Amino acid sequence: MILEERPDGPGAGEESGRKGGDPREQSRRARIHQQISKELRMRAGAENLYRATSNNRVRETVALELSYVNSNLQLLKEELAGLGGGADVGPPEGSGASVSHSSEGVTVPMIPLGLKETKELDWATPLRELISEHFGEDGASYEAEMRELEDLRQTMRSPSRDEAGLQVLAAYYDQLCFLDARFFSPSRGLELLFHWYDSLTGVPAQQRALAFEKGSVLFNIGALHTQIGACQDRSSAEGANSAIEAFQKAAGTFRLLRESFSHAPSPDMSAASLSTLEQLLAAQAQECVFQGLSLPDSTTPQDSRAQLCLAQEAAQVAAEYRLVCQAMAQPPVRDYVPASWTTLVYVKAEHFRALAHYHAAVALCDSSAVEEGLPEYEQVVQPPTPLELQDPVLPQQLEERRKLAKAHLKQAVLGQEEALRLHARCRVQRKVDLLQAVVTQALARSLAKYSELEREDDFFEAAQAPEIQPKTQQKPEARMPSLPQGRATDIFYRVGPLPVFSVKNRWRLAGPVHVARGEHGFGFTLRGDSPVLIAAVTAGGQAEAAGLKEGDYIVSVNGQPCKWWRHAEVVAQLRGVGEAGVSLQVVSPLPGPEPRSGMASVGHNAVACPQGDRWPALLRSQRECGLETSVAAHPSTSPRPLLGWSRKAKQGKRPRP
Repeated sequence: MILEERPDGPGAGEESGRKGGDPREQSRRARIHQQISKELRMRAGAENLYRATSNNRVRETVALELSYVNSNLQLLKEELAGLGGGADVGPPEGSGASVSHSSEGVTVPMIPLGLKETKELDWATPLRELISEHFGEDGASYEAEMRELEDLRQTMRSPSRDEAGLQVLAAYYDQLCFLDARFFSPSRGLELLFHWYDSLTGVPAQQRALAFEKGSVLFNIGALHTQIGACQDRSSAEGANSAIEAFQKAAGTFRLLRESFSHAPSPDMSAASLSTLEQLLAAQAQECVFQGLSLPDSTTPQDSRAQLCLAQEAAQVAAEYRLVCQAMAQPPVRDYVPASWTTLVYVKAEHFRALAHYHAAVALCDSSAVEEGLPEYEQVVQPPTPLELQDPVLPQQLEERRKLAKAHLKQAVLGQEEALRLHARCRVQRKVDLLQAVVTQALARSLAKYSELEREDDFFEAAQAPEIQPKTQQKPEARMPSLPQGRATDIFYRVGPLPVFSVKNRWRLAGPVHVARGEHGFGFTLRGDSPVLIAAVTAGGQAEAAGLKEGDYIVSVNGQPCKWWRHAEVVAQLRGVGEAGVSLQVVSPLPGPEPRSGMASVGHNAVACPQGDRWPALLRSQRECGLETSVAAHPSTSPRPLLGWSRKAKQGKRPRP
């Protein structure tokens, strides 16, 4: 069930409830809220038209309008988050880039991703009905758990842009894994409709599959990592390293999403889009490596060899961005990725190629390198092409080296001018574009260096400088996200252990039944724990007379729920009852409609069972544990000890995919 979205919901940002002391700030915040409400109404109208029409041309026009509204919403939320100095995360998808500032000036902006948005969802109604119908319990008794789940999802819709926000998203994702194991099966679900908006295009998509909800949350975990990485202050080594780590985790999240989910219902979660996003994040992480090495360090002199190292690092960044350009130009990605992204990537590729030539020129101009020689230069430049007659060599004379440096500076100037030309074609929605300032600053620096080498009697045409060979000291690899991995507590823990109490199994709730203590005890043998299993029933005994059967699970002893009790706890409770006997409530397994084969996933564990009915497999698994107790009438005169079981073998948990 989908509820109507409130104008003051997540589209208004997480700052909606913050009260500022400055009247001008309050007025500005109110104005932004009004604009957000207007954009939400426009999106609702466009979405209704998109769903209602079957005309492809109309759908394309509406999709374009939705993309524009999506960009405006992202910009407004960024502006709202920045009020009061409470936000340190840059703009998401629609704005083009996020930037960090350094003491020397403006650094190259990054490209963060916007979060997927979703509508409110009513978990309580279908869960209440399913618990009452399938589990035989009063669904209303789980109201607290349902409120906790819905509150967690509401918080997840607008997470804070920091580590706490990542924890909220990861906690909700972990609960979805528990819900998937307990309340969903191939033949039965909760009849919920999950509604999410595409992060790249703003086009709505909806599915009943819980995998869509899980995949969308996982996408937002990766997107939030990109926003955290983009907002880091990369003017310090610590900030650069934090940005690298954030982009690595984002790339790992999208890789996990691409490998785990197929048949994506929205463009941003398609395999092609996710692969392109991985390449983009790898390039941005490589850029942060270059920025970290470019920082002034008193312990590492910036000599000619260090400049050649920076030249190769810049060439590596340029090579990474050229790969991203190729990926973004391929269909269908080119139809989804914002045009501003494509232009920014092209600009960055040219900018860092120019920086590679600049640092090579600075190395050649170093006077100390003339005396010591610079054999590394011949290893830094790319090998000759088949059209070139000879390998590039380092001139030994100072004048020839000056000419080669001018050739590299010429390439740097041409590259930065090309970057500015490409940038002028970029349709960004920001009044102040900081990337233009970065490239302009680099161009001025290259021109100043070129002027230092220029002479009045210098009439020759600068030779063609060889390209720089890409190489890096640190190749960032994708890292898996920090998910709870089953360490979280299942909100619906009270329903019972997952291997038994899920919709994948069928049973009949019996009892409470009264079992008197007979001459030879209660007449049944117990095995396993959580829940404890009746492994055998003595023919003609008290248990058989009460209607208990082999394979029943004890869920209540004298009115006390015992689904999670261990074997020893149940035995101790039975030993403590008098001659009046005990009141038990059990669940009796029924034949399952869904035979399983091989390894069947049950949440965070996996139970290996052969083909056929699942319950015999569960009985066998309990029997293999070695926990067995025959409950006797009088422990003092019993021919066998009451607690006669071997120690239970430890079983490892299978990690969740």
